Amino acid sequence: MESYNSENASDYLKVALAAADKAAGISRHYYAGNFTVTTKSDMTPVTQADVECEQAIREIIHSAFPAHGFYGEETGQTDIDAEFLWLVDPIDGTKGFVRQYPFFSTQIALMHDGEIILGVSSGTMLDELAWAEKGQGAWLNGQRLNVSEIYDPDRAAVSTGNLKSLAAGSGWSALGEIVKNADRIRGYGDFYHYHLLAAGKIEAVIESDVNILDIAALSVIVSEAGGVFTNLNGEKPDLEIRSVLAANPSLHEKYLAQLSGYVA
Repeated sequence: MESYNSENASDYLKVALAAADKAAGISRHYYAGNFTVTTKSDMTPVTQADVECEQAIREIIHSAFPAHGFYGEETGQTDIDAEFLWLVDPIDGTKGFVRQYPFFSTQIALMHDGEIILGVSSGTMLDELAWAEKGQGAWLNGQRLNVSEIYDPDRAAVSTGNLKSLAAGSGWSALGEIVKNADRIRGYGDFYHYHLLAAGKIEAVIESDVNILDIAALSVIVSEAGGVFTNLNGEKPDLEIRSVLAANPSLHEKYLAQLSGYVA
């Protein structure tokens, strides 16, 4: 398996990896449960760990690239119309973090003129660090990632996310056909099923009720691993994305034909 050559890393990637490492130290410290939890206006929880991780990430990024914009889950937006915009979710999966599930992650992405060109996904408690840059491939713990070559829906492993909102959508019966025909259906959720997809261990992820900060980094990781990453209508990720269809190229085409028009 091909190993990563760090000499190929851009300054952007080096800074993103340093920021992810700093955040990992903070989240590990708080994971034992010694933190306060408050509720945001959208009724989702936020902890000391979320805020401190994002503050540390913001400081590292702005120190290196003071002219870049920043869009964070907890500390808000700065220069969102800048040529370069960092997209950061310091702890994606806060509800799980609060209950000490290990499936939370730190998500850091860089957008250039509306295109996501870099992503770092740090699954801290699972010791999974994935990253990708446009044109440079995708990597997990230093090993090259490639999506699966299983193109038969009958042999596909499909992971779903946020079934509650998918069930309320207009394409539930179409999703049911995919579920009925798949070899295996799971709900690995959060960052983890995208790491599995990029590594060729499952074939597709279908998800709703997401935002750009949840999936920006993961979208470039999957794409650089040879996959296709869109919303349920086949549109590329942008700041307004709310759903995901990610798969190897052949299955993405087949599933998109079934799901296109799904409003979730």
